[in-house]
Amino acid sequence: MWMRAFEYLRWPAVFGLLMALIILQLFPELNPRNSPTAPHNPSFNVMGQQYEGMTSYADAVNRAAPSVVNIFTRKKINRTTHRLFNDPLFRYFYNSADIPRQERMQSALGSGVIISEQGYLLTNNHVIYGADEIVVQLQDGRESKARVIGVDLENDLAVLKIELDNLKAIPIGSPQTAQVGDIVLAIGNPFGMGQTVTQGIISATGRYGLGISVFENFIQTDAAINPGNSGGALIDVHGNLLGINTAILDRIGNSDLNGVGLAVPADTAVRTLKDIVEFGRVVRGWLGVDAQSLTPQLAHSFQLDSTNGVLITRIYNKGPAHVAGLQPGDVIVKINDEPVGNGARGRQQIQESRPGETVDIEFYRNGKLERVQAILEKKPVTG
Repeated sequence: MWMRAFEYLRWPAVFGLLMALIILQLFPELNPRNSPTAPHNPSFNVMGQQYEGMTSYADAVNRAAPSVVNIFTRKKINRTTHRLFNDPLFRYFYNSADIPRQERMQSALGSGVIISEQGYLLTNNHVIYGADEIVVQLQDGRESKARVIGVDLENDLAVLKIELDNLKAIPIGSPQTAQVGDIVLAIGNPFGMGQTVTQGIISATGRYGLGISVFENFIQTDAAINPGNSGGALIDVHGNLLGINTAILDRIGNSDLNGVGLAVPADTAVRTLKDIVEFGRVVRGWLGVDAQSLTPQLAHSFQLDSTNGVLITRIYNKGPAHVAGLQPGDVIVKINDEPVGNGARGRQQIQESRPGETVDIEFYRNGKLERVQAILEKKPVTG
């Protein structure tokens, strides 16, 4: 009986399979592997074996790369026409003012990221510092001279403007939600070779206290970042900007360490650009105090169990801290319920806030834990 049932069902099943194959040949778009929403996961055949390849990041690169530019800077420097003129004995007998001098051009390379279709782009201040001429080259080969709109020394960022049509602004990602272990890509112009993409992961977030810049809140990555990558883009796997590549750790005195790149988060960088375009400078919150980190000895003298905290050494008259009732000798331990650490994190919180915002401050006074609220003001212009 089973054999008869099998004979009865065999031919309809074979016919159905043949019809399915014919339909897929005639209408390949019905194949789910050819769906535009299917992940790009190419396969290849080796010795009759089928292998699945690594998922490609080509879509992310194609989305972001047109917004990443090469930056060439030139600086005029004067030098004497012969090395003899630099000899101290020669200069003693001859008036150095009469020594003929000549100009030469010194070139430097870096990267930048187009943030708006109006031609505003971000790079690092150290890329363009002291340059007499800045030339920006797009991925499509077009070039334009750039002018400096403004710089932020505390973040080592600079805003440039170019005059070209049909510019593509990079899509902005969300560095606040980025996690350690996320895959990232770095796009830039290493060693002047031309646009190059490297891949890695986020190694850490919120890095500070490295002494690279005044204001530090870096994304750390092991994606290869080399000289010339500065000012380029750190993107996620969807092609969204996560940060502006700023530093390589081995370039700040740690040549035995490799695979440590640092980027300014995109939200900080974009806000810097908007402030500079609108106000001519970055607008940061200001509490109106001078403070120092707690040493173990200071913590012990204030009967505190840890060195988390900063000791207020000065209160600015009629500043936000003064109005809130803070005093010299108070030890601030938390701002908006976050520990201030050695002070760098607390300073970052204040500077990331806007004038007019209210912050909650937790502090010790005479061994007693107290809380106040302070309304931040605009940070005064110094220098």
